Amino acid sequence: MSNRPLSDQPAVDALADRLATAPWIALDTEFLRERTYRPQLCLLQLATPDEALCVDPLADIRLEALRPALAGGTAPKILHAARQDLEVLWPVFGAIAPLFDTQVAAALTGLPAQIGYSELVRRLLGVELPKGQTRTDWSKRPLSEAQLTYAIDDVAHLAPLRERLLEQLARLGRLSWLEEELAGLAHEERLFIDPDKAHERLRWSAELDADRTRLLQRLAGWRERRAAEKNRPRSWILDDAALRALALSAPRDATQLARIGELAPGFIERSGPAILQEIAAADLPAQLPPLAPRQRPDPEVQAQVRRLAAIVQKRAAELNLAAEVLATRRDLESIVHGDTSADALTGWRNEVIGRELLAAG
Repeated sequence: MSNRPLSDQPAVDALADRLATAPWIALDTEFLRERTYRPQLCLLQLATPDEALCVDPLADIRLEALRPALAGGTAPKILHAARQDLEVLWPVFGAIAPLFDTQVAAALTGLPAQIGYSELVRRLLGVELPKGQTRTDWSKRPLSEAQLTYAIDDVAHLAPLRERLLEQLARLGRLSWLEEELAGLAHEERLFIDPDKAHERLRWSAELDADRTRLLQRLAGWRERRAAEKNRPRSWILDDAALRALALSAPRDATQLARIGELAPGFIERSGPAILQEIAAADLPAQLPPLAPRQRPDPEVQAQVRRLAAIVQKRAAELNLAAEVLATRRDLESIVHGDTSADALTGWRNEVIGRELLAAG
């Protein structure tokens, strides 16, 4: 039996009709993002109780025919580690709903927080999946039978995993936890980077003073918007080393810009004026002071974080959960600094651990 993907519109339209009455839809994608800003959808895999198949997004078809089934209805859409798939599918379908993420559910049962699909299938279903296609270029056609079998395997076991995980979570009394976790998965702000907050993803941004941080915000935002506009990886527009050099030195003219060794001449020629415009708009003082030496972590703050971490470890052990499911180190640092918006202080986590952390912090 051939696994050839659907590649003509009548077949896709017929699939849409069948999906409309399916009690659940298992879903996965294969994509490439090495050469683009937005991931390129290369294959769409779907399963229902009656079939498991692939759809070829690179063929001359309108995937929008599947939107009513995937972005609406009551049938759960079952994925594993859904975030990247949701990002890939958003331009075509918008928010996929309602969602069930087997990785999220597995973490709430006590399995590793980032457990992979193959390992989860092995642990819960006793099935060993082949790993031979992990480096496949999914944009190349034709796809081999081995590639397509591998792709279909990625959806074939999602429904049994969901059943098993729901049973375990019901026994543990954690179905409400899962409902809360799944509710926020498909929010647009969680899937995409706000250009004005792109600088926050750079760990070294915390080393900068207020003026350089303001400059970095503008430069990182410019890079994010340019990468999206050109649909190229942000590092192809301006890599992190060059971005850091610009934020530190804040060149005011073409001569100063040319002295930055991390910038290629071609970049300066193409984008130098835009960079200088962003620097001017940052409204910096005429002369930036030298950057202060990086401060050593405050011993008292670190001691408080360790105390909170010990509380989390103890509670996680009692619940048979990975500690990071309850609270991340960033959560703990935020709590120590008086930030009450940390995830550990909201929802079910607040009931389980948040109040105790606040009292101890």
